[in-house]
Amino acid sequence: MSTEEALIEEIVDRYSGDAGMLIPMMQDLQAENGYLVAEQLRRLSRRLELPLSRLYSVATFYASFRLTPKGRHEITLCMGTVCFLKGADKISTAICEEFRVEPGGTTADRLFTLQHVNCVGACALAPVMIVDGTYHDAMTADKALKVIQGLPQGDGEQPDAPAAAGGGPASPRGKASASRKKVSGNGREEAEQ
Repeated sequence: MSTEEALIEEIVDRYSGDAGMLIPMMQDLQAENGYLVAEQLRRLSRRLELPLSRLYSVATFYASFRLTPKGRHEITLCMGTVCFLKGADKISTAICEEFRVEPGGTTADRLFTLQHVNCVGACALAPVMIVDGTYHDAMTADKALKVIQGLPQGDGEQPDAPAAAGGGPASPRGKASASRKKVSGNGREEAEQ
């Protein structure tokens, strides 16, 4: 039995083979790789005797599932009305051209994943780009590129460029801060370590 087959068996056994537990099984599968690997989905489909289309239906319906690898860094660009009117589209174009990535995609070197969202609720800071949970305000295309170029390249390696360029980082409440802030899932600010 291959390691992939063993993994599928372990996950299916964890839920007593109950196909009704498909979503938790897929969550466990995604936790192994950071995304849902196509071959593993095929194996899970066969093991549960479910059509592969059902697994893909679940994977594409829920935003928490990923079908492609995620980058080391997560960049979220607000495309809400205020951010858009203040140039978010130009920022997006600059990022996509400079790093050869499309919204929703990951760079070839897996440095970052770029995602567009409809609104981050920080209109006073527009345009806003969030990098690994840190809000960067008053972005321009040049500032955004500098922030991204300043990202650690991997394994703790720090580039020469500063991590924050331009107006950021800032809290989502509109006050620029000297220290970097991270916003938790409940909207509360936490100082970064």
